[in-house]
Amino acid sequence: MLKILKNFPYRIPLVLFFLTLFTSPFIQAADTSYKVFVLKIRDEINPSMSRYVQLALEEATRKQADLIVIDMDTYGGAVTDADKIRMALLESKIPVFVFINKNAASAGALISIACDSIYMAPGSTLGASTVVNQEGEAVSDKYQSYMRSKMRATAEATGRDPKIAEQMVGVNIGDTGTYKVGKVLSLSTSEAIKLHFCEAEVSSIDEILKRNKITKYEFIDYKLSNAEQVVAFFLNPYLRGILILLIMAGLYFELQSPGLIFPILLSVVAGLLYFIPSYLSGLAANWEILLFLAGILLLGLELFVIPGFGITGILGILFSVSGMVLVMLDNDFFDFSMVSGFAIAQAFAIVLVGVVGGFVLIFLGGTKLVESRYFKKITLQKSFQTSEGYTSNFNKTPMLGKTGIAYTVLRPSGKIDINGEIYDAYTRGDFIEQGDEIEIIDDSSSILKVKKRS
Repeated sequence: MLKILKNFPYRIPLVLFFLTLFTSPFIQAADTSYKVFVLKIRDEINPSMSRYVQLALEEATRKQADLIVIDMDTYGGAVTDADKIRMALLESKIPVFVFINKNAASAGALISIACDSIYMAPGSTLGASTVVNQEGEAVSDKYQSYMRSKMRATAEATGRDPKIAEQMVGVNIGDTGTYKVGKVLSLSTSEAIKLHFCEAEVSSIDEILKRNKITKYEFIDYKLSNAEQVVAFFLNPYLRGILILLIMAGLYFELQSPGLIFPILLSVVAGLLYFIPSYLSGLAANWEILLFLAGILLLGLELFVIPGFGITGILGILFSVSGMVLVMLDNDFFDFSMVSGFAIAQAFAIVLVGVVGGFVLIFLGGTKLVESRYFKKITLQKSFQTSEGYTSNFNKTPMLGKTGIAYTVLRPSGKIDINGEIYDAYTRGDFIEQGDEIEIIDDSSSILKVKKRS
């Protein structure tokens, strides 16, 4: 015993060394700041916002955040996009708090209830989740029933009263199963606290953290990357109309002057800017883009392979226009049950304005383009007159008066068969069926003018 005490002073530095070695990780962990990831929902709930939240949650996971706080002030938006955000929040492995800084209405209320904890600023409101159209009028009960089910399911998942949640969509009249649309529940901060839909009234995110005994923390404010900001920019519906206009004009001018490169390049770039942002945001499905491409392919076949204009051209126009409309609508393979009539009308209007604007640009800008200095540099300007001995007739032998058969339908242009040789031909305006006998009445150009033999 005396021997141990005698050597103890020499053992103190060794004991302190081992204590420091084993306890330093715990001391370091205690000193580590709490990572609080902050994202803002302060605009309409739409595809751009849905993508923003999804990217933010992925970034929070990469940054190994300890807590996600949503700074919210929104009057709502599209139910389908709110539902995507709701599911992402419910599946988040990182705790999610929402700070309602004035408004969490309609779709915003659904998102808020999906969070683990709700905090509200003084004077804020939560609720009023009736599904309405662009004019603010309540839509049919089919949509209201869908929203009520989402509100109930979300409240149950986060431990809140599902009956109160569904009353934010419509109040049940006397427990009869009939809901009065328009009479909905909207909670003030104090009412939400009383009904356990809000943890506390706070004035800032810092106050939320202090209430949860988090004293040492660092904020990570999420912002979209430059590339994602570009994607969000091109989802603007008005800009989409301009892109459609450029697609149309580029295709037209390239067909008028093949080989210019610039018009078709402009059309391709405009098409990419139209479809890629929609695809990345989840609006455009593969089949919708393929529908548009099939329409362009059919139009190409009608212009360059199949003479005249028939079912192929009509289907080409129908497919291409439908593809451009559908990529703007959050439908599930032609299931428009959760797409408002206004959204459908808006999508059609944007495409229509873009197409009409394209034709206006073609007719008004076409002449100026042809007369421009750039166009004259890359195109042949000298004309070759017949009076000077020039001709566009490439036929080696006279064709006038020869007879044959219609190789294809002539409506009024098509192809004819003269002694086994195929020639391009057109009529005076009348239609000639395939297999009918024809007679050449003009061979002054490379395309023969024919009539039906009587």
